[in-house]
Amino acid sequence: MTLPSLVRAETPAAQPSFRALPGASFPFFPARGSRPLRWLATGLLIAFTSADMRAQDEATEAAPEPLTLDRVFSGEFNGGGYSARWIGDGAEYVRFETARAGHGRDLMLYDANSGEGRVLVPGHRFIPPGQGGPLNIDGHEFSTDRSKLLIYTNSRRVWRQNTRGDYWLLDIAAGMLTKLGGDGPPATMMFATFSPDGTRVAFVRANNLYVQRLSDLSITALTTDGGAHLINGTFDWVYEEELSLRNGYRWSPNGHRIAFWQIDTTGVPEFVMINDTDALYPTLTRFAYPKTGQINPAARIGVVAAAGGPVRWMEIPGDPRDHYLARLDWVEAPEELMIQQLNRLQNTNQVYLADPETGAAKPWFSDPDAAWIDVRDDYRWFDDHRRLLWVSERDGWLRAWAVSRKNGKFKPLTKGDLDVMEVLSVDEADGRFYFYASPENATQRYLYSASINGGKVTRLTPEDQPGWHSYSVSGDARLAVHTRSRFAEPSAVDLVSLPGHEPLRVLEDNAKQREKLAQLAPTTSEFFRVDIGDGVELDGWCIKPPDFDEAKRYPVLFHVYGEPAGQTVLDRWGGRNAMWHRMLAEQGYVVISLDNRGTPAPRGREWRKCIYRQVGILASGDQAAGLRALRERWSWLDGSRVGIWGWSGGGSMTLNAVFRHPDLYHVGMAVAAVPNMRLYDTIYQERYMGLPADNVEGYRLGSPITFAGQLEGDLLLVHGTGDDNVHYQGMELLVDELVAHGKPFTMMAYPNRSHGIGEGPGTSRHLYELLTRFLKTHLPAGGREPAATPAGSE
Repeated sequence: MTLPSLVRAETPAAQPSFRALPGASFPFFPARGSRPLRWLATGLLIAFTSADMRAQDEATEAAPEPLTLDRVFSGEFNGGGYSARWIGDGAEYVRFETARAGHGRDLMLYDANSGEGRVLVPGHRFIPPGQGGPLNIDGHEFSTDRSKLLIYTNSRRVWRQNTRGDYWLLDIAAGMLTKLGGDGPPATMMFATFSPDGTRVAFVRANNLYVQRLSDLSITALTTDGGAHLINGTFDWVYEEELSLRNGYRWSPNGHRIAFWQIDTTGVPEFVMINDTDALYPTLTRFAYPKTGQINPAARIGVVAAAGGPVRWMEIPGDPRDHYLARLDWVEAPEELMIQQLNRLQNTNQVYLADPETGAAKPWFSDPDAAWIDVRDDYRWFDDHRRLLWVSERDGWLRAWAVSRKNGKFKPLTKGDLDVMEVLSVDEADGRFYFYASPENATQRYLYSASINGGKVTRLTPEDQPGWHSYSVSGDARLAVHTRSRFAEPSAVDLVSLPGHEPLRVLEDNAKQREKLAQLAPTTSEFFRVDIGDGVELDGWCIKPPDFDEAKRYPVLFHVYGEPAGQTVLDRWGGRNAMWHRMLAEQGYVVISLDNRGTPAPRGREWRKCIYRQVGILASGDQAAGLRALRERWSWLDGSRVGIWGWSGGGSMTLNAVFRHPDLYHVGMAVAAVPNMRLYDTIYQERYMGLPADNVEGYRLGSPITFAGQLEGDLLLVHGTGDDNVHYQGMELLVDELVAHGKPFTMMAYPNRSHGIGEGPGTSRHLYELLTRFLKTHLPAGGREPAATPAGSE
């Protein structure tokens, strides 16, 4: 499910514990304005002293220009990171920069230690013969010896991402640019990658796997049976969306063989989307989409010689319709395949080691959970492939473990009440690994390290840098590109050494963005925790208007997601959504977000998985309990003016809030919501709810549509009719239910827009205009004197 951009908030640096604290106000710079009036209505001229005139002029000019949707969408508050890619095992990286001469962009090579850079490939080298301009580069990959560059261009979207396009080969020394893929149609190649020795390129086209030899450009088809239902080397909709699998093949370490997935969607029910606007008559898009309880695609893994030949299929036990092959990797010394298999309930990850010669697969280790398993990509081999660094919740926290290749036994590498949020790198030379954690504050993230043999964990991010931190670690684990931000503070990027975290140089300070933000009215943000009883505390943030007065009562808009796929309460810069929320605060709203139990916060397994089989039930109850507790705590919260909005899972949570608790929420804006869990796909919904046949009441009571008849407030429904993820079908069924109950509501359908509702000129701007207008119409802004609050609102 899509989680939209989120906002962050500020907490002071020196607080080891987590409690409600005000954030710092924004300073602002003078902006030009008009002179003050010099005449009274009677015509009497008032003689101001020079000092009086100067003071009034300065006060007028200091008034900040208010935020508007035009400004939010103008790009004036956009910042950026530092786009760089480490190459090799040392401390060099490449990045594209505006060409020093000619057109396009130069590919620069930098020595990170010295900061010195040189032009590796000048921009004019990216201009194909006979073309007037350079290629639009969507991706690139170096051969192992760095003599060749594989360029991805002319990309097209396949479901969520742009994963098909054209590929060109650049011989760096000779400056020769060659189009790959033969005479195939344009923009049909997928996932082209070099062989380990750089002499060949493999790619997928039309659901078949190919290898092209670079010496003579000859192409060999490794599979020929791909078609509408058999998919080789890539994935169907549900595997891509819910298991984050796209490139479906892997070169062997010696380059002799390729292992690949084959997906068979035969028998999977098809969903049909109707496009009414692109032609005189409607056109249909059909694709396999297994809704909860329905037949799944079957998956198997084969190995084929890179020169072509018969396929050896791996002998993985279990019904392929009721199991998922979630990950595939080659292991060296000796060469084997590591295959991760989930059962349909996704509560056991069985890991196999398979022989690519015979296809025989032996169970290596199993990672079970009473609720569900989250498949991860941060496992790392070390100790000459004798041990695997693996992250698991098997003892109540996300621990790092060393798993023996010999016998599958687990040894803990981290201990205590600490979740390993993500492993970044293993530095065997120094005997340590690097990972993210934040044991004291679930809204923040920091860099930690620990020994690869277990022991004490050490925080490396300085204590005086609170907030959200990201690191891109060099191949030798000696340097990292470090990005940090906070809720009210955009990102800054520097280069640091490891493990000492000494700053070496600033790479991007986003000074212009900071200056623009400093000129805005000084809204105040704060983080807090709210006790909802039974020892449960929810993390939250709020943004208050510039002229906030605790003696008045303010309307509140809650921003919610609340499902296991993401958090909203994070102390990091939130981009455009953050600016929109700030605009609403300027206009007189208090904007609040709460993270209920079941969100993926680093607060231990029980926090995350207590919502198993009751998604939508417990989570919406937590949100309502949080609102009640805040009404008790904050007298300024106007209980008669409470709104809530969210997208995707947040849209579902919005519906649950306004339907289940009409006494608490008066306005709801649900974007791309799932009104009925039975309509969503197998992998996502069954992971958290179990099978529909085994949890009939859970699916019924967790689905907002069950309670649609209780709607009392104002509701806006928004959906894209071309949403392949959360289908427009759900909105239509909810509309029918609301109509049957005689409930008034407002709806907006965006033709052929997908789950992000961003296609087409002006779409995003139009959507946020709609949300803003609906909110201002049905939830009046601004602080009110307590006496103005309608009687009986409490």
